[in-house]
Amino acid sequence: MITISQLTKTYGKKIHALRGVDLEIGTGMFGLVGPNGAGKTTLMRILAGLLRPTSGKVSVLGNDVTTGRGKLAVKSVLGYLPQELGLYPDLTTLEFLEYVALLKGMTDRAEREKQINETLELVGLTGDSRRKMRTFSGGMKRRVGIAQALLGSPQLLIIDEPTAGLDPEERVRLRNLLAEMSARCTVILSTHIVEDVSQSCNDLAIINMGQVLFRGSPCDIIENVRGRVWHVTTGGKKPDPGMAIVSTMQTQNGVQYRLVCERVDGWPAIPAEPSLEDGYIWLMQQARINQNISK
Repeated sequence: MITISQLTKTYGKKIHALRGVDLEIGTGMFGLVGPNGAGKTTLMRILAGLLRPTSGKVSVLGNDVTTGRGKLAVKSVLGYLPQELGLYPDLTTLEFLEYVALLKGMTDRAEREKQINETLELVGLTGDSRRKMRTFSGGMKRRVGIAQALLGSPQLLIIDEPTAGLDPEERVRLRNLLAEMSARCTVILSTHIVEDVSQSCNDLAIINMGQVLFRGSPCDIIENVRGRVWHVTTGGKKPDPGMAIVSTMQTQNGVQYRLVCERVDGWPAIPAEPSLEDGYIWLMQQARINQNISK
């Protein structure tokens, strides 16, 4: 459904947000993972037709988003939740969704009301639809954001950092909601929180410094780091700083460190079952090593 070929985006002469990105994204839920500043939001904005790339090709549902006609075609089937959605605090949820629906060209009043009510039910805000949004928690505001993106029955949902700043319960609620949506349309979830994609995406890409480091399934990442994850328990002294420490936990026998590295020298190490987070840390560590070598 989405084909990205040699996509670049440069701001000025020195800031390279995207560097030759190649990706193909099909149906279902796709995760785009990377640290802050990796280029995720730039890529999402280009896919949404909000930003023009410096070079490269982007086809969304058969439409070239670098052309005016292609942008209009994509926007007619797109639901988009940016990282920072501007809400109107003095409007109720119902008023806000009515306003967004009209902007999306939903002129039939009966159909508009029907879809708004169905969407409110879907995101769990029916009982709060007449409350002013300034009284909402962060999680409720993000659910309003999901609701406005769903209006118009989009074929493609682009969701940028939906769980940032939310408590664990709201994060789980939003992840489950997006997973449900992926049965109806393609969902692209951009996040720096590895756990968000580990629970809901079978296909993902890891991006760093504008380049794709990995493309595959969570299982592929986990297998990539198998045999490189260790538990080391010490009296408190940290292992070699060259080893990536994923977690630190106080135990009765001392301090247990979870390490990601090729091998552990000079410490009694126990192999550990790898996780998606371990695989992500390993890829980022290798990227930094390769970057230092190339300098």
